[in-house]
Amino acid sequence: MATTEDDHKQLHVAMLPWLAFGHIIPFLELSKFIAQKGHKVSFLSTTRNIQRLPTLPSHLSPLISLVKLTLPHVQELPQNAEATMDLRTGDTHDHLKRAFDGLQPEVTRFLKEESPDWIIYDFAPYWLPSVAAGLGILRAFFSIFNAWFIAFLGGSPEGLINSSDTAEDFLTLRKWIPFPSKLCMRKHEAISFVGHFSGNGSGVSDAYRIGMVLKGSDCMFIRHSYEFEPQWLTLLEKLHQLPVVPVGLVPPETPTNIGSEKNETWVPIKKWLDGQQKGHVVYVALGSEVMVSKTEMAEC
Repeated sequence: MATTEDDHKQLHVAMLPWLAFGHIIPFLELSKFIAQKGHKVSFLSTTRNIQRLPTLPSHLSPLISLVKLTLPHVQELPQNAEATMDLRTGDTHDHLKRAFDGLQPEVTRFLKEESPDWIIYDFAPYWLPSVAAGLGILRAFFSIFNAWFIAFLGGSPEGLINSSDTAEDFLTLRKWIPFPSKLCMRKHEAISFVGHFSGNGSGVSDAYRIGMVLKGSDCMFIRHSYEFEPQWLTLLEKLHQLPVVPVGLVPPETPTNIGSEKNETWVPIKKWLDGQQKGHVVYVALGSEVMVSKTEMAEC
């Protein structure tokens, strides 16, 4: 097929991840991939989170602009808390979501002034698709969750927006899943999950957020690949009537020569690991959302 000049046009893509580094880092890696294709990226997050990002590769930094947003003050948040990692053990994320929703005027102002071609966002900004649509900006939801989880949550955007699910609803296979599967939640998982999914202290449930984001998007990017769960990816497209584009696992970059990087925090860790017997160290990763208490650490 013949190419045209428009096929090689440089696009301007804006990115807005949720305020958790388990979300921010995949968004940053996707930004690097987009920049590698020659497109301009504006990466939006709060001031403190921008300051905590790893250094961009020198060949990509001219194409990626880090845009600092001022997180509105919410009294219930700990001082300088701008990501889930800043919350104390036992804190919910509800207050952080309220603060995040307060970014709407600043994000809207940015979109009006900069007029990006695309805005790629996370599950939380339920208000963003309608704002971007009104400005003629194309919209994509980037899910860091896998395909089965999004499909399991709801059978349509409207079903999520108007969700009245109870814990019991997550204990068995959902009625809109047309193929055999044993995937469902355990009782303790469902009880914990349904609290913030169906309603939380932010004033907007996660079900409503995801539903509005899906309803207002032109397509969905997902941190996944067709080698895993291909039938779930196909089901997602049918349920939400959206093109679903797997972008791979987008892991963070690692240095070629481990231990030679300038980040000195790795040096004592490497020294300790080098002193351990082979097969005697177990690595446990709980993600950016889990804060382990002293009691829990002692039990381990």
